[in-house]
Amino acid sequence: MPRSPLALAALATAAVPGLDVVATQSPQYTTADFAVAGLLDSGGRRWVVRCPLHPAAGASLEGEVALLERLAPLTEAGALPFDVPRPEGFAPLTEGGRAMVYRQLPGRRLDLEHLGAGPGLAADLGRALAAIHELPTALVADAGLPVYDAEAYRLRRLAEVDEAARTGHVPPALLQRWERALEDVALWRFRATPVHGDLTEEHVLVAGGELAAVLSWSEAHVGDPAEDLAWILATAPAECLDTVEEAYALARAEHADSHLMDRALLVSELALARWLLHGVRSGEEAVVRDAVAMLATLARQTADEPPIGFREPVVVDGREASWSDADDDAEGYAGVEDGLAEASAAPPPVPDAGLPEAGAVPEQSASDQDAPRPADRGDAGPADAAGTPEATPGTDGTGEPGTAAPADAGAPSGTRPADAGRTLPRGADDDADRTEEFTAIEDTGDRP
Repeated sequence: MPRSPLALAALATAAVPGLDVVATQSPQYTTADFAVAGLLDSGGRRWVVRCPLHPAAGASLEGEVALLERLAPLTEAGALPFDVPRPEGFAPLTEGGRAMVYRQLPGRRLDLEHLGAGPGLAADLGRALAAIHELPTALVADAGLPVYDAEAYRLRRLAEVDEAARTGHVPPALLQRWERALEDVALWRFRATPVHGDLTEEHVLVAGGELAAVLSWSEAHVGDPAEDLAWILATAPAECLDTVEEAYALARAEHADSHLMDRALLVSELALARWLLHGVRSGEEAVVRDAVAMLATLARQTADEPPIGFREPVVVDGREASWSDADDDAEGYAGVEDGLAEASAAPPPVPDAGLPEAGAVPEQSASDQDAPRPADRGDAGPADAAGTPEATPGTDGTGEPGTAAPADAGAPSGTRPADAGRTLPRGADDDADRTEEFTAIEDTGDRP
């Protein structure tokens, strides 16, 4: 059951020897899986205590702790351009599991809606995402967190759409749009990378105009890097998207993923389906009504949009070339076959009985000529996802994966999703699940 901030303060004093808590402060909120409170000690230092509310959340917390132990040395060595929490104590819970206490990191939450284009914070954000996606996959796997290759990830998303369809609340046009994208093999040729999995404005801290810290790593896994870009695509101003994407691409060691932003758009739209499923599973009718309204709005606003991943045809040499790889290959082979057929159908040349004219070059025989062949397409097959084994993910409603129970990678199931696909109206109340309590001191407004 949820614990009050004062009860969390008592857990913190048990977790950290010598900790003398004098007040509670921001952040203070409760979700379906965690109770969180900020604390102030007698020395003026700030702390955060996070307490799981059920065994699955406890398992996801353990996975986060194992990952943070591996990330902290990378931050100190400069391999990550941001800080991460460092657990400093744990308090056992009577119902099982334990609460975690760590020093509150300096900075204010990122204000994504006012992010500007050009060098600065937008570029920092792109480089930070690239640094996460360049982490070794073994680092996440060794922490006991989930590992998916591209095909496993696609199948999970497809199963999610099927479950949402069975509720009868998803407009048919959206189901068709999502299923088409999930069945377009060109979109799913990517190398799986480490993914944060629960990036929101609350989980990114800014200090001195620079990105300072990234919090809440319990939804981390190996999967589709597009997940970490979906919230930016749905919320950030359009003028800063190019800056984020360019900084991201320059910081990645691999060549650009041409369908990265297409999959990010799909993930942002599927967040509404996950919000619907959360309401159905929990029996919260208000959540179901909210999700149904947002899905209806999304269906209207995407009615005249091209399919996800669509590319305009390009006219080359007087002919219309298809954008798809399959069509390119088919046309290439057809052209070769047509050329061979014409060559075989042409009558053989009549030899000239006379001598060749002075300066004439004798014709090469057919055996001396190179036969035409189609170009070798290195991208004809799906990318190998590094051969990483699959692992069973953990779950919680706020984006906290663990090692004990399955979880869907992507938008958190227990929190209202960001505006999907940059089509929904902003300004909706996203703090319905949170409870704020301030005692002893004035809230600073800093919220990790």
